[in-house]
Amino acid sequence: MPGGHHERRRRQQVQGRGERRRGGGGGTRGGVPRALSPEAVPAYPPPESEEEESWVWSQIKAEARRDAESEPALASYLYATVLSHPSLPRSLSFHLANKLCSSTLLSTLLYDLFLASFSANPSLRSAAVADLLAARQRDPACASFSHCLLNYKGFLAIQAHRVAHLLWLQHRGPLALALHSRVADVFAVDIHPAARVGKGILLDHATGLVIGETAVVGNNVSLLHHVTLGGTGKAVGDRHPKIGDGVLIGAGATILGNVRIGAGAKIGAGSVVLTDVPPRTTAVGNPARLVGGKEKPARHEDVPGESMDHTSFMDQWSDYTI
Repeated sequence: MPGGHHERRRRQQVQGRGERRRGGGGGTRGGVPRALSPEAVPAYPPPESEEEESWVWSQIKAEARRDAESEPALASYLYATVLSHPSLPRSLSFHLANKLCSSTLLSTLLYDLFLASFSANPSLRSAAVADLLAARQRDPACASFSHCLLNYKGFLAIQAHRVAHLLWLQHRGPLALALHSRVADVFAVDIHPAARVGKGILLDHATGLVIGETAVVGNNVSLLHHVTLGGTGKAVGDRHPKIGDGVLIGAGATILGNVRIGAGAKIGAGSVVLTDVPPRTTAVGNPARLVGGKEKPARHEDVPGESMDHTSFMDQWSDYTI
């Protein structure tokens, strides 16, 4: 039909523009975009447009078709979660609803809730795409966009949190807390609905992550498993950490109180941080100390939240022994 022809042509044009912007990496065959290989992930900018969202969605569908052909046992699952849906928001809403539903919190209710939130708030959609790109760029174990969408509980948890946060801002606290509880039960990720989280977030492994009520997490931040952004006791008010853009927080790190972690800082695995950490510095240990010393700490030029460099500070950590 003429409408189908124009739609196919539009998708090809979107794909072509996406490839030119990113220097290639997608390609087409018979009008169907090929999925990116794990070895060829383009360094494209954060998504800010419907065109970018369409490009990522076309990659996800191509990957799902490929996986359905290579693994017939997953064909019906991939059709139900990805291939039967016309857009990323619908696929994501369906998948989240089926992950988080219970015998008393029905999937149909959750699907309507998620879809209404994503449809009415373009920022939620662009944040989801930014998170998909972040996982693909930063995690060598992320084989494809569809792998992240379907299997990364950190990605799913943060999308559900954003909807819970929206409900919280709309003064729908009981529903926000109910959704928060389901996310904690299903994904072992505990993010209070009031916490503010940016985009381009990677929750790597995600198990045991805790983010408190008044915490703020900036853009392009990467957090490993068992990270705690917590308070210091029974104090009320603004009592949780503020994490700047581009920060990397290693596995098992604990940051307590209303402290500020500057943009581009790095917190080593297992560290306990109780005071502010300046931008572009590295804090390691229990209690955490700045690499290079408090007066003239060593500063790095890269963005740890994107480079995922956990260990380059070792050559400056003079008392590090085994």
